Amino acid sequence: MSETILLALLLIPCLVVAIVFHEVAHGYVALLLGDPTAKERRRLSLNPLRHVDPVGTLVVPGLLALTGGPIFGWAKPVPVIKQRLDNPRYGMMAVAAAGPGTNFVLALVGAVLLGLSLSQGMSLGYSDGGTPIIVNADGSVVLAATFGFFMVLVNVFLAVFNLLPIPPFDGSHIVEGLLPPSAARVYERLRPFGMLLFVGLIAITWLAPGLNLLGNTIGVPVQWAIGHYLALADLIAR
Repeated sequence: MSETILLALLLIPCLVVAIVFHEVAHGYVALLLGDPTAKERRRLSLNPLRHVDPVGTLVVPGLLALTGGPIFGWAKPVPVIKQRLDNPRYGMMAVAAAGPGTNFVLALVGAVLLGLSLSQGMSLGYSDGGTPIIVNADGSVVLAATFGFFMVLVNVFLAVFNLLPIPPFDGSHIVEGLLPPSAARVYERLRPFGMLLFVGLIAITWLAPGLNLLGNTIGVPVQWAIGHYLALADLIAR
């Protein structure tokens, strides 16, 4: 089995779990706070087929990971109707925060698995495509440890990326809830332009790699969080 196929078999389950749990968390918290829309539309299921967007969940993040790029993706959004929440303003903040919060918990699970899988002689290495992996002294991939490592990387990046205050990401709903009502209404008018801004940021990242736009923005909290999760894994391994 080639290294690329092996890494894909490890990475794809991490991506699917991260994205599916993220979306279900949104829907479940919405249900707790008064909006049963996700339940009515059968989206509170952990069945990936109900959530997976073939391009956003598999193709895009898989290619990015295997080529050493930043790992992000998306699923079919779980439907939430703000007006059905018991407290629309603060309820929407809680619903939005539930997705990234779940990813941070999954990253913790990955760190524990990584720590339990590590042993003497293992170290951080890189695949031919530049993907960071855990290897033995002979350079072979350590499956369980690499899976846990991927769980940390994928979930941390997905959580931080979704906390960007750009509509329609989760961070925009949190910011909107924190703003005074008058400012929130102005901010909400920017929502139709959010994806254009996002596409623009991605275009700048690809066209001007020297600016290191992602690395200088979300890369800072991503690296900080990953460092703490890996420190925990190292503590468990000891």
